Amino acid sequence: MTISRFLLVCVAVCAGGIMHAQVLINGAGATFPYPIYAKWFDEYQKINPQAHINYQSIGSGGGIRQLLAGTVDFGATDSPMSDEQMSKAPSKVLHFPTVLGAVVATYNVPGIKHDMNFSAEALAGIFMGNITKWNHPELVKANPKASLPASDIVVVHRSDGSGTTFVWTDYLSKVSPVWKSSVGAGTSVRWPVGLGAKGNEGVAGLVKQTPNSIGYVELVYALQNKMPYGSVRNAAGHFAKPELKSVTAAAAGVTVPDDFRVSITNAAGKDSYPISSFTWLLVPQKIQDAGKRKILTGFLQWMLKDGQKLAESLGYAPLPNAVVAKELKAIPQIQ
Repeated sequence: MTISRFLLVCVAVCAGGIMHAQVLINGAGATFPYPIYAKWFDEYQKINPQAHINYQSIGSGGGIRQLLAGTVDFGATDSPMSDEQMSKAPSKVLHFPTVLGAVVATYNVPGIKHDMNFSAEALAGIFMGNITKWNHPELVKANPKASLPASDIVVVHRSDGSGTTFVWTDYLSKVSPVWKSSVGAGTSVRWPVGLGAKGNEGVAGLVKQTPNSIGYVELVYALQNKMPYGSVRNAAGHFAKPELKSVTAAAAGVTVPDDFRVSITNAAGKDSYPISSFTWLLVPQKIQDAGKRKILTGFLQWMLKDGQKLAESLGYAPLPNAVVAKELKAIPQIQ
């Protein structure tokens, strides 16, 4: 082989290597959507072998911090970034809703086999530390057929910065003036009572191993761990079971703003599950690396079309068509 031919072969091999080299994209954030994100990233790589998306399920607070620090290419959150957080970002951050989900009250009460009902007053009272026994009148009134024990209630909550916590406390702040004034809504709050656990996984695990406990987790984690979860009385006065149709109903009457930052907790409608939420990917508007920009925008387009078809099988509600259409128009903002 001549030297010139050898060089041509080397150039061709190198070019082929570049064409087929994987593009590594790092993301971090919410545990709420982790099951579907893991599935999506795997499926997307099958149709685009260049795309290698690594996602760390560390909680919404951690995802926002890493995005602001520039240590990840995208973040993920169950609570929209605040104006103050947005102002600290090196580049404007775009919010892209991905799916809808429910945060549920899961419990471990020996002898109680059926799904329980919870009023807003009961949930606020339990997490405030004002309702301390399982046979409290507020719980008995909502569950007349249950034989509730006189056992002490063990409250379990998140210990890390969490979008799931934001959804939960956002709901409690809307239904309980006392909660709003003394605790409020946030990814991290000063809990009046309870034991802390990290991640949806940690809360589910601690509730499962602690008799007479109650905690809050994303619906998928309750389903995966075969844990009971309660129906919650909604704004219309009906006990709504957390399921796909009731989560979809919660989003049906909500006007989504152009920046997609919106809360749908305690939504109107007799069929709405009141502790529902969008979850968002956080993507910088300016992405200098052309390869990463191409992968991320391609993934978003796939997620909004084909990816939505995988949502229901994993316990999430797909996005309303109007939201999908609005997001597809927003993707070209990424440059």
